[in-house]
Amino acid sequence: MGATALEEKRPRLLVLNQYYEPSVEATGRLLAQLCSDLAGDFDITVVTGALPNARTGREARDGVDVIRVRSTAFARRRLALRALNYATFLSEALRVALRTERPDIVLAMTDPPVIGAAAALVARRHQVPLVVVMQDVFPDTAVRLGGIHNAHLLRLLRTFVDRYLREATAIVAIGDTMRARLIEKGARPQNVVVIPNWVDPRALTPAPRRNGWAERNALADGFVVMHSGNVGNAQDLDSLLRAAAELRDLDDLTVAIVGDGVRRDELAAHAPENVRFLPYQPRETLSQSLSAADVHVVGLAARLAGYVVPSRIYGILAVARPVIAAADEESETAQLVSSVGCGIVVPPGSPHLLAQAIRRAHDGELDLAGMGRRGRVYVEAHADRAQAVARYRELLLETIA
Repeated sequence: MGATALEEKRPRLLVLNQYYEPSVEATGRLLAQLCSDLAGDFDITVVTGALPNARTGREARDGVDVIRVRSTAFARRRLALRALNYATFLSEALRVALRTERPDIVLAMTDPPVIGAAAALVARRHQVPLVVVMQDVFPDTAVRLGGIHNAHLLRLLRTFVDRYLREATAIVAIGDTMRARLIEKGARPQNVVVIPNWVDPRALTPAPRRNGWAERNALADGFVVMHSGNVGNAQDLDSLLRAAAELRDLDDLTVAIVGDGVRRDELAAHAPENVRFLPYQPRETLSQSLSAADVHVVGLAARLAGYVVPSRIYGILAVARPVIAAADEESETAQLVSSVGCGIVVPPGSPHLLAQAIRRAHDGELDLAGMGRRGRVYVEAHADRAQAVARYRELLLETIA
């Protein structure tokens, strides 16, 4: 009976990330989907941060043991408060993770970016493998966006990140260009695997352009261009606002910016009258909100190719909407749009070219419906949630074999 029990014992997976459902952040949603789908093969404990809409403490969620630590949960619009959220989560997450039952493997998704360093300490303490899922390449992203100027702080952050990249048994990059960036930073090529982010095409499905959400938010009429997701520095939203100003002669045009982030208030204060700001949408209405656009703009600031990979594009393609990618040609986003034929690509930081692309879409010069159909076919075949989870399952089992 003892031998049978040992044979049936499932591997214990400990996961660290600041966000987890019901968080609206993309990393929280993706991680919750991954963990719930892996719960049939692993005993999973997730250590995550506090949320305004979720109590701290321990709860079972879709077969996953979730420990929500006592950390601050201020709105992310102010950098200082966001840093305080990071600091309180890191200290509490490390304390709690070190006291949990010994795992067989530790996994960290990089929110906040230095959580991998805490995960490395836990993995080292228990002498178990570490897997790090890189959602962006830090601190390189912050440096390119002008967010870090202190040389001592930058050196400290590089030390943390470089160390866990060297110590990780496996590193997941979410795109080929990102994989190249990580190898440039010193990660061993044999340790870096590419598993792109995903979407569930059964949960996110195309809805009519004129739907209940669009009507409730006065977006059912006219021509709607949408940005849906984080409103920060990486998304090049300044170019979208300047393009909107250039297109004020189109009386039926509305640019809808749906989401939140550190730059929302600043951008809203200077936006032209044809731009509307709306909050993050719950998962239940996402199919309708994404479908309310005639075309989506997915922006990525210049020089960020491979350092940031916008995962929101998969949701757009799942609802069969076309994309204008304002991104460097070597970025995963631009390469995807070009290869699939689900939209068009313009250079980042080029408001006039972006305005021209939007005008072409508005004037019927682009086959928007055909682009949308091709995007939907792509995600069903190549970006399906079940496929991605299967690759993670295989990676984790190989890592502890």
